[in-house]
Amino acid sequence: MNEVTTIGLDLAKNVFQVHGVDEAGEVVIAKRLRRRQVIPFFERLPVCLIGMEACATSHHWARELGVLGHEVRIMPAGYVKPYVKRSKNDAADAAAICEAVTRPTMRFVAVKSREQQSLLMVHRSRSLLIRQRTMLVNAIRAHLAELGIVAPVGLRGLKVLLAVICDPKDERLPSLARTCLESLAAALMTVEQEAASAERRIHAWHRSNEASRRLETIPGIGLIIATALIASVADPSIFKSGREMAAWIGLVPKQNSTGGKQRLGRISKQGDHYLRWRLVAGAMAVIRHGRKTNFAARPWLADLVEHKPAKVAAVALANRIARTAWVLLAKGGTYRQPGMIMP
Repeated sequence: MNEVTTIGLDLAKNVFQVHGVDEAGEVVIAKRLRRRQVIPFFERLPVCLIGMEACATSHHWARELGVLGHEVRIMPAGYVKPYVKRSKNDAADAAAICEAVTRPTMRFVAVKSREQQSLLMVHRSRSLLIRQRTMLVNAIRAHLAELGIVAPVGLRGLKVLLAVICDPKDERLPSLARTCLESLAAALMTVEQEAASAERRIHAWHRSNEASRRLETIPGIGLIIATALIASVADPSIFKSGREMAAWIGLVPKQNSTGGKQRLGRISKQGDHYLRWRLVAGAMAVIRHGRKTNFAARPWLADLVEHKPAKVAAVALANRIARTAWVLLAKGGTYRQPGMIMP
C-alpha cells in the first residue's frame, strides 16, 4: 500500500469516516472508525495532512490530532459541499473533504484553544441566561395582566409586580395563580444570579488578558465585545486585512456585480451573529454619545447620520470598529483618535 499523504475525516458522534490518498491521488484508505479507534488509528499513520469540516467537535479533534504531529485544517462546511459527488453519505463527504483540503484557494478556520472555547462557552451561557430572563419577565407580566395587574415597563415596574406576588395579603391574586407565579419569580432570581456570575467571570478574564484590554480602548468596544473578539478570532493573521474580518463577521454589503458594474446590497449577515449583534450595539452607543457632543471626534459620522437612518450608520461604524480591532489584534498597540500625534 502506498503511503497516505492526505486524509479527509468526516466527523460524527460515534462513527467516523476516513478517506486517504497518496501523492498521486490514488485512494489508499477508505474505512469507518468508532470513536475509541480514532486516536490509535492516527498514531500508527505517518505525518500527513488531515482535513475536516467545521462543526461542534472539530476544534477538539484538531487539537488531539495536532498533538500527534499531523497538520490539521478545518474548513467551513459550505466550502466543502461543492466537492460532494452525487448522493450524500459519509464516504462521499470524507472524499469531498479530502479533495477540498488540497485546493490552493480554500479558506480555513483557525483552530481554537481550550481557553478560547471555554471563554466562548461563558459568553454563550450568559446570552442564553439573559434570553431566559427576558422570557420569565414577559411571562410574569402577561400572567398578571390577565388578572388586571399591570405595572410600568422597566426594572421599577418589575419590582412592583414581584412585590404583589410576594404579598400573601394581596387578594387580587388567587392562591393557585400565586403558586405558579412564585415559581416563575424564584426561577427569575436564579437566572439573574447565574447571569451575574457569568459576567463576573468574563470581567475577571478580561482583566487578566492584555489583548482584551487593548481592544477596550476602541470607542464602541467594551469588555464584553473585547473578550468575545479574543475568543472568536483564534488567529487574526488568517485575515489579510480588516475588511476580510469585517466580511467574516457579516458587516459588508452583498454583491451582485457583473460586466464591471458594481451592485451592492444590504449587509451579508454571514459569519458570527453574536459578534455582529454586539458590534452594532456598540456602534449605536457611540452614535448616541456623539449626538451629545455634535460628533466632534467623528465629523464623517455626523454627515452619515444626517443623511442615513441611525441603524444604517451604526452598521457602517460597526464595520469600521471591526477593521480597527483587526489592526490591534494583528499588529498590536492601542487605539488612537484620528489626528493624534504620537510622541
